[in-house]
Amino acid sequence: MAIFSYKGIDRKGKEIKGNITSDNLALAKQKIISSGVMLINIEEKKSVNTNKITIGSKVNIQELSLMTRQLATLISAKIPIAESLSALVDQVDHPTLRVVLSEVKQKINEGSSLAKSLSDYPKIFDNIYVNMVEAGEASGTLHIVLIRLADFTEGQSRLKNKIIGAMLYPIIMMSVGGLMMIFIFVTIIPKLAKLFVSMKQNLPWPTKLCIGISNFLQNYWIGVIIFIIFFIITMRWYLNTENGKDKWHHLQLRIPILGEIITMLNVGRFCSTLATLLNSGVPILLSLKIVKNLISNVHMQRTVDESRAQVSEGASLTGPLISSGLFPPLVTHMIKLGEKSGELETLLEIVAKNYEEQVNNKLGGLTTTLEPIMIILMGCGVAFVVLSVVIPMMSLTSLKH
Repeated sequence: MAIFSYKGIDRKGKEIKGNITSDNLALAKQKIISSGVMLINIEEKKSVNTNKITIGSKVNIQELSLMTRQLATLISAKIPIAESLSALVDQVDHPTLRVVLSEVKQKINEGSSLAKSLSDYPKIFDNIYVNMVEAGEASGTLHIVLIRLADFTEGQSRLKNKIIGAMLYPIIMMSVGGLMMIFIFVTIIPKLAKLFVSMKQNLPWPTKLCIGISNFLQNYWIGVIIFIIFFIITMRWYLNTENGKDKWHHLQLRIPILGEIITMLNVGRFCSTLATLLNSGVPILLSLKIVKNLISNVHMQRTVDESRAQVSEGASLTGPLISSGLFPPLVTHMIKLGEKSGELETLLEIVAKNYEEQVNNKLGGLTTTLEPIMIILMGCGVAFVVLSVVIPMMSLTSLKH
C-alpha cells in the first residue's frame, strides 16, 4: 500500500489538499473521485530523504517507540505483519514514518522479511532495532521483542532528556553571563573610560585592565570572531583524528565528576543494551559488536572489542574488562557470576538499573554543584568590573572635596 498526495476541488468549489493510502494510483484516483472531489493533481509520496533523517530530529524516539508498541499490540492479536503495518499507516501522524511504513509493507508483500525491509532505512531503524527484529522473527517471539524495543527506546529517551536538563542550566548561565560582560565592555566601559582619562591621574590596575579589554574588543572584534571560528574548526578537525580522539576521551575520564558520569553512562548503556539484545535472542558476538558502536568513549570501545575477540575464542567476557580498569569491579564481578550461573541477562539488567539510578543521582548532584559555582564566578566577574569603576569614582570624589 502506497501513500498518494493529491490536490482537487470539493463540491463547494474550494481547493483542497490531502493524502490517501491505496494499493496503486488507479485505485487512489477512484477513491478520491468517489468522495466527490474533482481531481487536479495526484502523485505518490516517496521517502527520498529518509536516509538523511536522524532518530533524534525528524523521527524522534518517542514517535518510534509509540509505533513499535502499537505494532507489538497488533502482532500479539495474531494480525499478520502486512495488515498490522497497513493499520499503522492510518494511525501514525508523522508523515515520513507513514511513508516509510507504507514502503515496508510493500516490500513484505513482495516477499521480504520485516528486518530486511527495515534495514533499508538505517537512519530511522538502527542496528539494534533491525537485529532484534530479526532475532524475534527467527524465534517466533516478534511481539515480545517489539515490546522490549519500545521499553529500550523509551529508557534511552528518558536518559537523554535528563542529561539535556542537567546541562541546560549551566549553558544558559554561561551564555547570559558572557553576553552581559561583552555588553558592559563594549558599551559602558568606553563611556566611562573617557571620563577617567579626563581626570588626568593614575588609574588602578583593575580599571586599566577593563579599559584594555574594552579597547581590544572594539578595535579587534572581527579578529576575535575569526580566531574563535578558526579555533573551533581546528579543534573539531583534531578531535576527529585518531590521536586527538584518543587524548580527548582519555582526558574526559580524568575530569572530576564529569569523568565519573561518562563512565557510568557508558557502563549502563553497555549493560542495558547487551541484556536487551541477549534476551531477544541475538547471538553474543553480534550483540557485543552492536554494543561497541553505542559506547561513546573510544578506550571503552576497544575494551569491548577485545572482550568480543576473547569470547570468539571461547574465553570469558570479563578478562579485558578487568585488565582495562575502565569497568568498575562491581560490573565485572556481576558479569562473571552471570557467565558461571547462566543468568548473564538477568544480572546485566540489575547492573543497568543500578547504574541508571547512580547516573540520575550524579546528574542531580552536578546541577546542584554547578549552580553555586556559576553564581560565584558571575558574581566575581561583575564585582571586578564594578570595583574597577567605583575605585576611580571614589578618587574623583575625594579630589573634589
